[in-house]
Amino acid sequence: MSTTAVSTPAGLRLPKWAAPAGVAALFVVAYLVFRGTGTLPHDKEAPQFLAVTDLREWIDDHRNDNPLFLYFLNYIRLFVGSLYDLFQTVMYALGWPGLIGVMGALAWLAGGWRTGTLAIAGVSAFGVLGLWQSSVDTLALVGVAVLLSLAIGIPLGVWAGLSDRARRAITPVLDVMQIMPTFAYLAPLALFFHIGAPAGAIATMIYSIPPAIRITALAISQVSPTAVEASASLGATRWQTLFKVHLPLARPTMALAVNQTIMMALSMVVIANLIAAPGLGGEILGGLSRAQVGIMLPAGVAIVIMAVVLDRTLTAVAHKEPHARIGRGDLAVAGVLAVAGLALIPVLPRTWPENLTVNFVAQVNDAVHWAESNWYAVTTFIKDLVSHSLLNPLQALLTSAPWWLVALAVLTVAWRVSGVRPALTALGCLLAIALLGTWEHAMQTMTTVAVAVLVTLLIGLLLGVAAARSPRFSAVQRPILDAAQTMPAFVYLLPALALFGTTRFTAIFASIIYAVPPVVRLVEDGIKAVPGTVVEAATAAGSTRGQLLWKVQLPMARRAILLAANQGIVMTLAMVVVGGLVGAGALGYDVVVGFSQRTDFGLGLVAGIATVLLGVMLDRITQGADRRPSPRKRKFI
Repeated sequence: MSTTAVSTPAGLRLPKWAAPAGVAALFVVAYLVFRGTGTLPHDKEAPQFLAVTDLREWIDDHRNDNPLFLYFLNYIRLFVGSLYDLFQTVMYALGWPGLIGVMGALAWLAGGWRTGTLAIAGVSAFGVLGLWQSSVDTLALVGVAVLLSLAIGIPLGVWAGLSDRARRAITPVLDVMQIMPTFAYLAPLALFFHIGAPAGAIATMIYSIPPAIRITALAISQVSPTAVEASASLGATRWQTLFKVHLPLARPTMALAVNQTIMMALSMVVIANLIAAPGLGGEILGGLSRAQVGIMLPAGVAIVIMAVVLDRTLTAVAHKEPHARIGRGDLAVAGVLAVAGLALIPVLPRTWPENLTVNFVAQVNDAVHWAESNWYAVTTFIKDLVSHSLLNPLQALLTSAPWWLVALAVLTVAWRVSGVRPALTALGCLLAIALLGTWEHAMQTMTTVAVAVLVTLLIGLLLGVAAARSPRFSAVQRPILDAAQTMPAFVYLLPALALFGTTRFTAIFASIIYAVPPVVRLVEDGIKAVPGTVVEAATAAGSTRGQLLWKVQLPMARRAILLAANQGIVMTLAMVVVGGLVGAGALGYDVVVGFSQRTDFGLGLVAGIATVLLGVMLDRITQGADRRPSPRKRKFI
């Protein structure tokens, strides 16, 4: 039963906003009284940082005589390395004619002439851009990482979708894997698995498995309980229900899991190059070090093309009916493509001819310089407006408030929004951050993340709703989202630096571009998953389009929207390292310093852990709201 007022002992009735306003007023008074005390300033030489650095030195000294390395970690590295060598050897043996023919044939069988033509043009583009060998190396690395990620992630996702206990056990692990800045675990990976392709593939897997598990779990949990009950009533076993009901009905959303796994894997190839992983990352980091977008852009475009080709091919496979037959015409064309490509292997050179490449480095660099000169006034105004009106006041508030007051405020908000358990989890995360000695930098990072997440969710909801309600808009938007999500952040980082300079705003700009695509996809998928019968009933009852959206589609898509919020938070946090590279400072800068300087390894690793704790805190508050009743049904006590 909803209430609009709060009863008092004297029988007076106050407006329902009176209690929250009173609590907020108390926090304001406490802040004004205690401002500047209990702020926990940052100490780079804290004992806990030095202790972690000493532990790293001990592991490095005992790597060759430790049983963990000799009988476990080394075998993992050898297995992943052998799988990568197999992929790379096969692709090199095919050469450019064979690879184009085989990829085109497989895509044609999967999705018909459109997908097949796209694959042929896309693989050919690797050579036209002058990046054939690097593209093949990246394709082999991504192939290994995606294959292993799906082999591990889909079964775990199914298990988590069927069991709440399994989901609760897996979720914290996924949070750590997805939120931990990549720089933070590159150094331990290099320590445990050396450098090269195996370490790069494992780093890519750590980053790409969580979306596969989360989205698969969401797909399985959204299967209609009526269909599951009907299957059980007919005498089907649990395995039969899984393979005959759950998996077929969950296929469309599971296709999104495959898509996101590919996107995550491709977004990691640049950072994996920092530990000597082969591929296109070398060209991008080389362009960044020379401050030339023209060198970086072709490699970024090649990564986007690779993502689109893989996504369209695998999505076509996922959407095919299990027992659908391939047409004779499609089978014949695919056979011709494969045979022609294989037949040309001994005739044509295996590397792409240099006279068939295109170079546009100078033109891109000139365009960036023109934008920097002509847009400077506008971009400076936007940056200064956001910084002075929003970022600076929020950071001053968080860094000057006593740590205990911030913790109490978060506890109160989390309790109100999500309940007791998420509130206690959020409080525990903040206390751990304080004990780790990273409080001040964590508050600075939370300022950047809060603004970026707010803008990301606003844009993601608007675009996701528009895509769900307009198939034409969705079709136009999809390749743009692919490009935005797949293009390595380092590629658009340099023009962003040219336009906005080395500030926190540049980091926010990069975070928004990186985090919006999965939010849009999940919101769109959630609204489309609303049963058509419910939509038809609401329409027949006289609901307008606006009422249908606010009263039916958004409430019924609540789980998908909250998962979108989760992904927006974790992906924004994953970009804090990039923020450290472009002047945002705080935890991102600490992580970068820890990776690049051996003596600061402890500082970097602890900063990465603090970033994870921030992500867990925000995630629990968001996800806990799913288990709370609607605000209209709550009562003030």
